[in-house]
Amino acid sequence: MIFRSPYPDVDIPDVPLHEFVFGQLDPADADRPAVLAADTGRGYTFGELTRTVSGVAAALGERGLGRGDVAAIFAPNTPDYPAAFHGVLGAGAVASPANALYTPGELAHQLRDSAARILFTTPEHLDRARAAVVHDGVQVSEIVVFGEATGRRGAVPETSLDEMVGGADTSRAAAAVAPDDLAALPYSSGTTGLPKGVQLTHRNLAVNLLQSDPIGRIGPCARLLAVVPLSHSYGITAIMNQGLRHRALVVTVPRFDLAAFLQAIAEHRIDHIHVVPPIMLALARSPLVDSYDLSSLDIVVSAAAPLDRDLAGAVADRLGVTVLQGYGMTESSPCTHGIPVDRPDIDRGSIGVVMPNVEARVVDLMTGTDVAAGEPGELICRGPNIMRGYRNDPEATAATVDADGYLHTGDVVTVSEDGVFHVVDRVKELIKYKGYQVAPAELEALLLRHEGIADAAVVGLPGPDGEERPKAFVVRRECAEQLPPEKFAEDVMTFVACRVAPYKKVRAVEFVDLIPRSAAGKILRKALRAASRGSE
Repeated sequence: MIFRSPYPDVDIPDVPLHEFVFGQLDPADADRPAVLAADTGRGYTFGELTRTVSGVAAALGERGLGRGDVAAIFAPNTPDYPAAFHGVLGAGAVASPANALYTPGELAHQLRDSAARILFTTPEHLDRARAAVVHDGVQVSEIVVFGEATGRRGAVPETSLDEMVGGADTSRAAAAVAPDDLAALPYSSGTTGLPKGVQLTHRNLAVNLLQSDPIGRIGPCARLLAVVPLSHSYGITAIMNQGLRHRALVVTVPRFDLAAFLQAIAEHRIDHIHVVPPIMLALARSPLVDSYDLSSLDIVVSAAAPLDRDLAGAVADRLGVTVLQGYGMTESSPCTHGIPVDRPDIDRGSIGVVMPNVEARVVDLMTGTDVAAGEPGELICRGPNIMRGYRNDPEATAATVDADGYLHTGDVVTVSEDGVFHVVDRVKELIKYKGYQVAPAELEALLLRHEGIADAAVVGLPGPDGEERPKAFVVRRECAEQLPPEKFAEDVMTFVACRVAPYKKVRAVEFVDLIPRSAAGKILRKALRAASRGSE
């Protein structure tokens, strides 16, 4: 059975994303603040932002970037992020946001795979950016720095954003951009494997803004806090682009710190926040919450991982807010489901209903046929927001989007007869840690580079707070068998921690005699999880 939204379909935009977001800017809005930094107060009005976007677009055009070329953004949340993102789009190029926590090696993988030619970053991230661009195969020819001019101290020229924009000829004709051109290339592990470039068009991203309108109902007087990384599709669509499109104020915080997060809400009178379940847990339990005036808060949206109904209720009761839940994937731009703000009847532990223009089915994991209402099955979705495919990976694309155009999410759900969906399990092997995706295959490949490890597997197991954590099961080589287990486990965790972003760190190590595998060589993760729980 195909499930559709209780809301009418929306008209699919026929303009590029940057025009959809900024194209109808009222002159009266030009002097209104658009985005500002919570810690410094620095930011842009809508007029300043659109002029900077035009300057970035012109400067990139002068550098020869155009249709199909890629520029990467390696930065935490900052007021300059939307200026760079939409400036890249205005040049006809593709923006590839990179996680601000990446190590130089991880960043180099994305730069190499995306063939990025320009890299935007911040002064604080410049050392890692410089280290990444010298890796073999990386084609970055210039680093553009948000902040002060840096000169040419790295292996490639470095220019400040102000220099770039100030020297651009904005009178030149704007690049021709079609709605079906690629706009963004975020990286996602999808349902399995290493990070892959997700090809999202202008139309994908623009229509998803309309599709997700029922969640939150953002208006021109709204104040949003960008604590979810703007490198994540959740942050790009639900916060940055949705806020700017509705002429709301977007306040950025560079990284999550509970005290700074609460201070920003209180100081800037934030009424909409988009968060992940670990932040919901802090809002429900931390005594620090009582030290701040959060009375401006109205809407709290949680996404990126399933939210427990009791936790949703605890936050709603403590803060006097409406708690909503959204669901999606990078591959769907991202939103496919959500709890609309005008549906208080929907269980807050659910992912709500299908958004407009999306068709959803729940299918048997073995046969692919539709299951009955209330029975578990894999969620698959089809709509105008589904990605074009993975960059340079037709095999992974075919495994994720079927011949009928359905995106296979890898999530096991149930759906009631009235169309309310609940996530109950995951088919995919991804570990969700604090809202981030951690690919076991990436950590396993890294572990096998350790001279003392013969074989390894990684699974996600719940910790004391219920948060899923990467745990490594390790078979030791003979050279490491004489080491005390505690010392070697610490060495293994340090080995990984030095080579990956903090959220990917292995949090526990267990030594085993062998890694269970199927006849085809596939790691039997379920057996490892069961054995680990049985030994506790």
